[in-house]
Amino acid sequence: MPARKRDRSPITDAEEAEIQAGIAADPDNPEWTEENFRGAVPFAEALPALTEKLRRTRGAQKTPTKQLVSLRLDQDVLLRFRATGPGWQARMNEALRRAAADLPD
Repeated sequence: MPARKRDRSPITDAEEAEIQAGIAADPDNPEWTEENFRGAVPFAEALPALTEKLRRTRGAQKTPTKQLVSLRLDQDVLLRFRATGPGWQARMNEALRRAAADLPD
């Protein structure tokens, strides 16, 4: 059963008047008029370059150089690499590369 929300009393007319006065007095964020709403355009139309930049995602590699594998590792090893922060996968790859160089042919 979900937790019950606290009962809240509706605000008084005086509190509502105070809130509305605060809104009206804010010069940096005036309340929108019907004219403002009629002139509004979607974000993508107003700022298309920024929209494209925000939508841009990293696509597939042009020349794949990495191989996707599933690998089981000891938890302590994985935690140790992850604790080094962003780029831990690249550091793990480099450690494996050094270990692979020491393997006999």
